[in-house]
Amino acid sequence: MFELYGFSLMVAERKADSVALGMCGLIKRVSLPAPDIGYAFLPRYWGQGYACEAAAAVLAHSHSVLGLPRILAITDPENDRSIRVLEALGMRFAQLIPYDDGGVSRLFEHLG
Repeated sequence: MFELYGFSLMVAERKADSVALGMCGLIKRVSLPAPDIGYAFLPRYWGQGYACEAAAAVLAHSHSVLGLPRILAITDPENDRSIRVLEALGMRFAQLIPYDDGGVSRLFEHLG
């Protein structure tokens, strides 16, 4: 993905000791019209602000360095933690969309 688009998911590490906490970055899915931000952190690091910090850095880089005007995000409608992260980033709910497994996802967007 990095070779094609200049972005991908990356390891998120804690600055103090370089411990891998999870991953965060951009994905370009065929099913979405713009890149979307994705993140996944190990459960023992949930609720400590790492997802917000990493995703905010990816979002800023996406707009200022990569020049991407629109960033999307999808999450399960019941994933309250992820929804709070996306809202804290200034992303706005756009609509419910069908997902590959037959369910639906909440689609969020951020305009740069």
